[in-house]
Amino acid sequence: MGAAMYVLQALAVVFVGIIGLVVLAALVLFVVDRTQRADAIRRNYPVIGRFRKLFSTLGEFFRQYFFAMDREELPFNRAQREWIERAAHGHGNTVAFGSTRNLNVVGTPLFVNAAFPPVDDQFASSEPKVIGAGARIPFAAPSFFNISGMSYGAISKPAVRALSRGAKKARVWLNTGEGGLSPFHLEGGCDIVFQIGTAKYGVRDQSGSLSDEKLREVAAHETVRMFEIKLAQGAKPGKGGILPGGKVNAEIARIRGIPEGKDSISPNRHAEVDDWDDLLDMIHRVREVTGKPVGIKTVIGAVEGFEGFFDAIIKRGVESAPDFITIDGGEGGTGAAPMPLIDLVGMSIREALPQVALMRNRHGLKDRIRLVASGKLVNPGDVAWAIASGADFVTSARGFMFSLGCIQALKCNRNTCPTGITTHNARLQAGLVVEDKEERVASYAMDVIHEVETIAHSVGVAEPRLMRREHVRVVQPDGRSVLMSELFPEAEA
Repeated sequence: MGAAMYVLQALAVVFVGIIGLVVLAALVLFVVDRTQRADAIRRNYPVIGRFRKLFSTLGEFFRQYFFAMDREELPFNRAQREWIERAAHGHGNTVAFGSTRNLNVVGTPLFVNAAFPPVDDQFASSEPKVIGAGARIPFAAPSFFNISGMSYGAISKPAVRALSRGAKKARVWLNTGEGGLSPFHLEGGCDIVFQIGTAKYGVRDQSGSLSDEKLREVAAHETVRMFEIKLAQGAKPGKGGILPGGKVNAEIARIRGIPEGKDSISPNRHAEVDDWDDLLDMIHRVREVTGKPVGIKTVIGAVEGFEGFFDAIIKRGVESAPDFITIDGGEGGTGAAPMPLIDLVGMSIREALPQVALMRNRHGLKDRIRLVASGKLVNPGDVAWAIASGADFVTSARGFMFSLGCIQALKCNRNTCPTGITTHNARLQAGLVVEDKEERVASYAMDVIHEVETIAHSVGVAEPRLMRREHVRVVQPDGRSVLMSELFPEAEA
């Protein structure tokens, strides 16, 4: 009994001590909150007012896991993310009971099923499609679905390694993003598209101008198949890339050719490109120096304004045309961008792509210029819609981020990504096991391709690139659906 009593007394002393510390801490916080001037809530409601910020911070997580319905969240809802997760793990993607999607939402695409779809021996996989037939080294791209630009710096070393290895297994290309070519892009041996951003990272001289010598060094890598001149991206048209200084370590600084630890902010455009003719000059220069196909990436602000680009091509000659045009939608994402740009600038891919495809065709450039669609196209239905709308290829960045394990924590710009994808914190990167994630990257890509083929067969064609606008209906404000070929008719383009 004596020993037990002693223990109880000791526990009581500890408990009183803890209570005392809590009271003391509350008094200190009370004084601090009452005397500070920055936060009115804490000044008027000391200590208690601190819970507002805590609950606001935790609110996005509670909404994601407990309150939001499967189709409610933005930028990507739970249904989209779970489909990608199942595909990445190689699990079956069949569902039961019925669709949770509201099919009456204006703009929803509905595919037109054929009365007599092809039977098993009439199916076909998409053949490789040549990009840049007129270049010295054309590229026969094996897959219609590929990985969009994500820079080393914006994403981590293990993320790039997993993407490179997974891309090789799935036979899809990997776009470097504007951050230059790292050894980790090359590691897997996949096909690579080198992106030339407005800062020319990786191909710039000491003054920051485009270097022919550096272009030749990059082109010397056999797996670098194409070059993409980035004019704009969907999340921030009119604004260059932004990489916070906290993410610019020594290795990234060396690859980009910039100072370590300082913000990496790209110019809002290529200084030497003032008009469409200047752009055609730049395309010609890169293609001549590298010998490989060259295209551009842009966001459409107004279709009428983009018409001038095609007019300049026709005036100069079709051989001057870019080998491909990547159209990014205003709904595109990024690691860091000003909210007004990410929310309000640039046409949606749903509006831009069909019109640019018609414009290209009307100028007689369908076989000369390949169209690549990008911007929130992560599930098979999105990809199938884009191909039916006129895209030759579709690229995705965030879909592949989800396949790596992204949980949409919205921390991409803070170097605190909990899954290790967009952080350079070694402790957090340890959670991203390359050998596991490369399999998920490959599985996701192959599952998308397989299910797009399933949609193609359902509408009555042997393979996806045979889909056309007449295979898609679009829901209208009055609840009816109309063929996309009526909304974007070839004859009226």
